[in-house]
Amino acid sequence: MQDEKDRLGEKLHDVAKARESQWAHEQDEKLLDKMRAKMAQEKQAGATLKCPQCGKALVAKVRYGLAMMACPDEEGAWLDSAVLEALPKAPK
Repeated sequence: MQDEKDRLGEKLHDVAKARESQWAHEQDEKLLDKMRAKMAQEKQAGATLKCPQCGKALVAKVRYGLAMMACPDEEGAWLDSAVLEALPKAPK
């Protein structure tokens, strides 16, 4: 009987963890959807993308044959999905 209680407790714990993970995933998706909508709205309005670190407008650059948007202060670079797919093919 005790063994059955232990297994039931473990299953309830697993269900609680799964629900928490599902909730966190849903919250992440909501945030990403908001960010995508904001970026699309800014793009339609002609606004430039801004660096999340310093807030300056990103500039288009080509490095190693790959097009990207980069921070003028070199805080980072952002690549679109087509460029990301080309990365394994790029020379190292």
